[in-house]
Amino acid sequence: ARGWSGRGGGMARLVASVKEYRGTTVQVCGLWPFSSGASSPMIGVPLGRHEETQATVCCDPIGWFQRARLISNPSAFILGKPGLGKSTLVRRMLLGLAAQGVNPLILGDLKGEHVKAVQALGGQVIRLGRGAGYLNILDPGQAIEVARLLEDHGQHEAATRVRADAHGRRLNMVVSLITISRNNPPTDQEQTILDRALRVLDDRFDGIPVLKDLLDVIVSAPDELRQVALDRGDMNVYLQETRALEATLLGLTGGGKLGEIFSRQTTSPMRRDRAVVFDVSSIDETETDLQAAVLLACWSYGFGTVNVANALADAGLEPRRNYFVVLDELWRALRSGKGMVDRVDALTRLNRSVGVGQIMISHTMSDLLALPAEEDRMKAKGFVERSGMVICGGLPASEMPLLTSAIPLSRQEQQKLISWQDPPAWDSRGLDVEPPGRGKFLIKVGGRPGIPVQIGLTSIEKSNGLNDTDAKWHKPAETPLTPAAPRLQEGGTR
Repeated sequence: ARGWSGRGGGMARLVASVKEYRGTTVQVCGLWPFSSGASSPMIGVPLGRHEETQATVCCDPIGWFQRARLISNPSAFILGKPGLGKSTLVRRMLLGLAAQGVNPLILGDLKGEHVKAVQALGGQVIRLGRGAGYLNILDPGQAIEVARLLEDHGQHEAATRVRADAHGRRLNMVVSLITISRNNPPTDQEQTILDRALRVLDDRFDGIPVLKDLLDVIVSAPDELRQVALDRGDMNVYLQETRALEATLLGLTGGGKLGEIFSRQTTSPMRRDRAVVFDVSSIDETETDLQAAVLLACWSYGFGTVNVANALADAGLEPRRNYFVVLDELWRALRSGKGMVDRVDALTRLNRSVGVGQIMISHTMSDLLALPAEEDRMKAKGFVERSGMVICGGLPASEMPLLTSAIPLSRQEQQKLISWQDPPAWDSRGLDVEPPGRGKFLIKVGGRPGIPVQIGLTSIEKSNGLNDTDAKWHKPAETPLTPAAPRLQEGGTR
């Protein structure tokens, strides 16, 4: 039992335990870094094993903020090359948080990767795209109904805040669509005209307006708009000031490069009591402007719903709900036009006071910093710097100077990230060989040493296809070379 029998074998004795000593960093400086790392956090969603110590690693923005108090705000930023498991990591977090009563909100799923997970949770799937579904950006959602409910219960200040938030988000979305359509933001005077036109529309329109109704208000030239247009009683001046604005809105309502997705009533109103995913996978990747516009619209609609839920909870009319907001492909929205960083920043400035955790996903720092204006690059960099934690997958060596300018990384951590982005070994037999960095991430919080973790999937996650993002490659498609079945002629002959 304690050795090997046979020639050359023998008994093995118990090895005495190693003596332990304790000293200051000055006395034992030659032993730094320590050969055995500290224990990993055990609060949060279980992600997998520590790559070096094999200890269980638990992590999620809400758990580390609310229970562990390890980060100052419940937010995270994920960076990594495609195909290394960013979506799998996010799915593990949202499934674990859903089990704790947190409602996941995937505001814009460009590849349909999270649809199965939300369906398994009994959530709501909202499909958007050309002919697939519509999202009215002038729809205040449940804000008007909730504001009236708050007024009925004597919460007049809360009702005013809900209406003001809905107005601001609708104005921000109209300005964002114009910015994407023109590749430049509207002028200050045009934004003032839009703001006043929305207020006139709310006062005069019965029901939920659409962009065509907003265009009709501007074309009708009411006195309120002529005053802010500074036409001094000259109708020609008003027409000159609103000509470009009318042309842009006409393109948004009549098709154009952004299509008709935003010009009709909302197909599926969003619910606030369950997991929700906006499936926009039907939009082609070549339509970058349309993708960016849809992402911004989903973000605005989702954050508006969160604000309504918080207002009802503050008034004691509904139970308190926490949300986990997922913002994927952030770089697409930032590149869609000048000034879009300000629009995204205005939409995503959720802090700890509203009970929302959020996670932003992008590929590399270069995607965030590939903006023409220096001020936009600095603001995009701030998205990473403001995050409570930064989770990095495999990244190329060229990314290290950009990444270290936002978060501190040691040379060992940089080499680890670079090694994770290498391709798999050559295998001429055609076997399924995974890249060395698939499922491996480095969790960084401030200046603390990073936690390298290997994501571990359960048998259920592997068997039901929740994490299979290459399903379209598994079943071979029929080709024209496939012989057709013989047809019978009249009389029964072939």
